[in-house]
Formats: sequence, structure tokens, C-alpha cells
Amino acid sequence: MRSLIRDRVLLGAISGVLLLVLPTAPPAAAAPGTTRPDTGGVLQQLLDAERAAGMPGVFAEVRTGRRTWQGAAGVADVDTGRPVRPGFQHRVGSLTKTFVATALLQLEAEHRVRLDAPIAGYLPDLIPGETGRQITVRMLLNHTSGLGDYPEAILRTVDDFEALRHRTFTPPELVRIGLSLPATHAPGAAYSYSNTNYIVLGMLLEQLTGETVAAEVGRRILRPLGLRDTYFPGLRTHIRGPHSLAYVPLTDGTLGDFSVYNMSWGWAAGEIVSTPHDVNRFYRALLAGRLLPPAQLAAMQTVVANPADPSAGYGLGLSWAQLPCGPVWGHTGGVIGHSTYTFHRADGSRQVTLAENLIRYAAPGQASPINRARSQFLVAALCGTQGAVSRQAVDAFAGPIG
Repeated sequence: MRSLIRDRVLLGAISGVLLLVLPTAPPAAAAPGTTRPDTGGVLQQLLDAERAAGMPGVFAEVRTGRRTWQGAAGVADVDTGRPVRPGFQHRVGSLTKTFVATALLQLEAEHRVRLDAPIAGYLPDLIPGETGRQITVRMLLNHTSGLGDYPEAILRTVDDFEALRHRTFTPPELVRIGLSLPATHAPGAAYSYSNTNYIVLGMLLEQLTGETVAAEVGRRILRPLGLRDTYFPGLRTHIRGPHSLAYVPLTDGTLGDFSVYNMSWGWAAGEIVSTPHDVNRFYRALLAGRLLPPAQLAAMQTVVANPADPSAGYGLGLSWAQLPCGPVWGHTGGVIGHSTYTFHRADGSRQVTLAENLIRYAAPGQASPINRARSQFLVAALCGTQGAVSRQAVDAFAGPIG
């Protein structure tokens, strides 16, 4: 798990060397009130292919210019056969990090926090000793702090998932768990993804504003953009709107549903519920400069290298990957039973957000037809469906949850 909500920067899932020729098909008929780009028929075929590969339910929104395509394949409930719908609410995991980073960069633009200041200057008792004086706000934002990843200690097995279903964690408790793990490297020395970073940043956001993370993100981002289906559930264990169940394979071979869950363990690192439509609207506004001044957006898009893939990197709460059709920005998110992929062309010409309702369908590093089908869909959405596109290590890509 670099485990549970560890999100990979595509890790070559949609970039690189393996040649694929995508199918072509006439456009599907548009649903009432929905405008489909001319690739709609192919995109639906590709979603159907992921369903056929073993994903119970998958849904997505793709934007091409001003045109929008929404699609879904499979079921939200394997017992009843209830179909999945494109507008479902979904636990989007570490996409939460981009929201939190945006709020903090707004505070930086207001001269209320300095990115290169040590975190000990703001939260003096949280990370003790020299480590707290060496780790800066920027290192937390771009995962170069070296702090251990707390889910590795608490959410390793399906038994852990069940045991913590109704457990409430506090942010200081999560930070203490992260600090109990070995450091991955010296502060600032390298990139190493850790959810502990964003728990610390959530606490910083609350310290600076005197408001909760949910309230501050709501005031600065959700309400101004009209993201009515995006929210922090807090201690509420149920997703409040229409949604899919959240599946994890159990040891007896059946699927366990974890859609009812106390998400305090994710908090500022992975608590948000949203929809593909709201997610696309948020990233469109962010990358268009509507949420951050130019200097702060440039800082967010200054990436550190991903040692696993030179064609990918991580900025301040924002992932980057280089595709044959150009660079894309976004994030991936995974919690217990729900996964989300959101990526966007740098010029805003194409966007995709894809949601899935099954994790741990393959061992880490194991080849899976689901991975291949997902990658085909993402590349088609971002680069178009005509001709050939390339991607790297598809068979080894296990998504955001190992």
C-alpha cells in the first residue's frame, strides 16, 4: 500500500513505449441533455472493455473543448445488478491533495505562509527536533519531506480494513503514526509519496485560518466554483448521494463492500467525495488560472522527478506526465474500494476523470487486463482515438492502490 491511498503519478500507465492501435467506431447516440464529442462511440467501447476485463463498474466524463461525453459500464451493486451511472458521487481519495494545496497556495499569495519556511515555525510541537526545522512547507506539498506514509502502518490487510471501518482518527494521531515509521530519506533529498505530508498540511491550513479544512476549502474553492456534489464527509460514514458500492476481494473469493466507512483516516490527504463532472470543473478552473495567481500556479506546476519514470513528476499537489500528444496534469486517488483518475491537457483542450469501484484485483506489479483497458481509455480521452498511441509498462501498472 504504499498501499491504501498512495497515488502514483501515472507511473507510465499512459506514456512510453508499448504501441496500441485504438478501435474506431461511429459516435453513439447522445443522451438527452448530453453533448457527445465524435469519439463517444469509441470511448464507450473502451469503458465496456474495462468492464469485460473484470472491473465491476466504471464511469467517466471526458471534455473535448466545449463538448462533453459521459459514459458508464457495469454495475454499482454486483448482487442486485443496479447499473453504475456517470453522475455518481465517489470517494476520490488523494485528489483531495490538489484541493488542499490550492487553498494553501492562495494563502501564500496572501502572504500568510511561506513555502520555504520550516514547518516548525508554524506547528512547533508537531514534528520534533531538527526534522521539524528542516522540513519546509514546500517539501510537504511536493512529497520530498522524507516522512513515512502512515497508511502503511494501519491499513495493510482486508482485516485491517474491516477493523477500522468505524474507527475515528485525529490528525495528530495520524502524524504520530507517520513519524513512527522510518524516514525514507533526508528532508528535501528526493521524492517519496507520503500521505503524512498532507495531514500536516491540513493542520497547517487550520492553524493559519482558524477554520476547519472542510470549511476553508468550501469557502475558497467549492462554493465559488459551484461544486455542489463535492464535500468532506467528516465522521459521516455514508456517501450522501447516489453512488456505487466499494469493493475489495475478500480471502474467501467474494467481494466485500466498504462504501460505508469512517474516512477520518484520510482527512486532508484523501477524504473528499465528488463526481467526475465536479472534478473536471475544478481542474479546469485551476489550470486556467481562475483559482491561483500566475506565480502560485507556476509554483504548483514546478515538478520534482519521479524516480520510477522520467516522463512523470509531481508538483505541489499536482501530478504531471508527458504523453505523445503533450503534457497532462492531474492526480490519481484510491481509497478502500474506490479509485479515481483525473488528467488534463495543459492547454485545457481535453480532460478526463475516470472512477472505478474495485481495488486489489491483482497483486502489485502483476499484469492485469484491467490496467491495459484503463490505460487505453485514458490515452484515447487525452490524445484522441484515431491511429496509434503509446504507453509504458501497462501490464505492470496496478493503479493507485497496490
